Amino acid sequence: MKKLVAIIIILIIIFIGMLIYKNINTKSNYISMQEIDKIETYITKIYMWKEITNEAIPEFENINEADDLWVWEVIKKNIEEYEMSYEEITQKGKELFGTNFSKELPIEGSKYLVYDEESKLYHAIGMGLDEQEDSFFLNKIERTKSGYEVEIVEYLEDYSGVLRKEQNSEEYDIIIMNTSGKEIGRRKNTMQENTIEIIKENIEEFTKKKIILESEDGKIYVQSVRNMKRYL
Repeated sequence: MKKLVAIIIILIIIFIGMLIYKNINTKSNYISMQEIDKIETYITKIYMWKEITNEAIPEFENINEADDLWVWEVIKKNIEEYEMSYEEITQKGKELFGTNFSKELPIEGSKYLVYDEESKLYHAIGMGLDEQEDSFFLNKIERTKSGYEVEIVEYLEDYSGVLRKEQNSEEYDIIIMNTSGKEIGRRKNTMQENTIEIIKENIEEFTKKKIILESEDGKIYVQSVRNMKRYL
């Protein structure tokens, strides 16, 4: 009888242990609000302007294969100074893209980051941006062994809307478009929350991209970007 009781106790302990292990595995896939905020903040740092870099975030299998102009503009966007050395640019690249970033950026600079032979510095010059704001929202996030797999939906918000006819009215339409410039819907400038509703109702009209992020020493870095429609 005592042996039977002991066996039952041991089985209960094993069963409880299995439940605890299962819960730990489940919790390890939980994405906290802090993580979501961290991911969104990082992607915002590397998300550019379609009219300048052709795509706000282009496709690449490896950060060192990413488009030169896009890389230059990401670095410039995240440097507060208007003049910078090649060393400062390279260092900022490491900060944004991780220690694996080894892309050889052209010494001559880019269209909007011009190299001055005399000072040996790069000068940021102005860009003509349109009234269409390049935006994204996080659609899905999955944890991976080395970081995260993130699905974003890209869209444009056109702020050149016409003011309503009512005299002294400050309310006007914001046009929601996909990245091809097709109008999908409209919302009032006072109703920001309606944007995501419009997109989700017409989700197939928008571009989705899968971004692979690697975690390194508590920081995250982009590893690759894919347009999901091209891989269906």
